[in-house]
Amino acid sequence: MPILASTAGDVAYYALALFLVAVGLGLGYMFLRLAGTFTRLSSLIQGTEQELLPVIAKVGVSVDKVNGQLDKVDQMSDSAVDMADSVDTAVRAVSMAIARPVQKVSGLAAGLSHGASAFKARRDFGDAVRVGKDAAARRERDLADELRQAGDDGLS
Repeated sequence: MPILASTAGDVAYYALALFLVAVGLGLGYMFLRLAGTFTRLSSLIQGTEQELLPVIAKVGVSVDKVNGQLDKVDQMSDSAVDMADSVDTAVRAVSMAIARPVQKVSGLAAGLSHGASAFKARRDFGDAVRVGKDAAARRERDLADELRQAGDDGLS
């Protein structure tokens, strides 16, 4: 069939066939390029797997070690708190053991001083004893209040 004898339908079929061949070649080229991209992507994923998984494993080990060290620090801080409590208890016990005799001696000194002054002033031994006992009791109370207040100030 000569070219001039072709009908418009035949020309349209030839054009469609040419178009489909061009589309097929274009799609083939695109699939070839896409296959190269998938190959590079697969290589990237494998490289990431090979490089990243050991790093993640090392990070996991490091985190475990850090947690172990934090547990040790926690135990040390608990021990330090227990020691501080023990020292506080010991200091309070010693303070209480020393405070009472100091109160008595201080009261005795205040009582003797006030009693001697009262005896010099009035020349009455009974009155001097009473004034001395009152002064001693007052001094012991004042010293106990001062110690209690100092202890309260130390706690806050």
